[in-house]
Amino acid sequence: MLKLQNVSYTYPDGTIGIRDVSLELPAEHIVGILGKSGSGKTTTLRCMGRFVKPQKGRITLDGQNIHTMNTLEYRKKLGIVFQKLFLFPHLNVLENIMLAPRHVLKKDDKEVEEESMEMLSQLGVDDLSEKYPSEISGGQAQRVAIARGLMLKPEYLLLDEPTSALDVQTSRDFGTWLQSLQSDTTFVIVTHDVIFVEEIASFGVLLDEGRVKTEGKIGEIIDEINASIQ
Repeated sequence: MLKLQNVSYTYPDGTIGIRDVSLELPAEHIVGILGKSGSGKTTTLRCMGRFVKPQKGRITLDGQNIHTMNTLEYRKKLGIVFQKLFLFPHLNVLENIMLAPRHVLKKDDKEVEEESMEMLSQLGVDDLSEKYPSEISGGQAQRVAIARGLMLKPEYLLLDEPTSALDVQTSRDFGTWLQSLQSDTTFVIVTHDVIFVEEIASFGVLLDEGRVKTEGKIGEIIDEINASIQ
């Protein structure tokens, strides 16, 4: 389980990111982290992803403090896909997918290529294997980036605004695909897309001004949001 205990983070310029956040994110779920801009969603994701270190509190993964875990062990258990995706433009789709298992897991190229093509096939984008990021659509690039994140078979995959580049139908297809994978990987989705997360998530967290306002079943979170804008 991924667990945050009284976590606070303040940026160097004095801006408060999150304050005293405590969460338990259950495995085998799709978790939606919601809130207005500036509510602390991305800061929470960055803390969980070990890109920033909280000044206060503790984050554990399967009982281990993430900041004392071996980096390789940690990255095998938790992956992250940022909104900008960060696909390498000079590598084709297949080469992008193969990077992590080749360099992190030290697998041989033939094995990695077979596993990468299988992952792309599961996502329905295996026909893009030889194309470069500049030659594919936003929705296709999103799937490629997530496929790359899944290649290490992490327990948790953090997704930052995953539907921002997708149209409505592609978002629906993408959500269906995530649901089919949640028994293997728990997805934690930071998003403004309330409709999308309501359709696919089972557990939700609502942040407000850097604090947890509500957590629980996703329907309860959506009701809270709707009540606040009426």
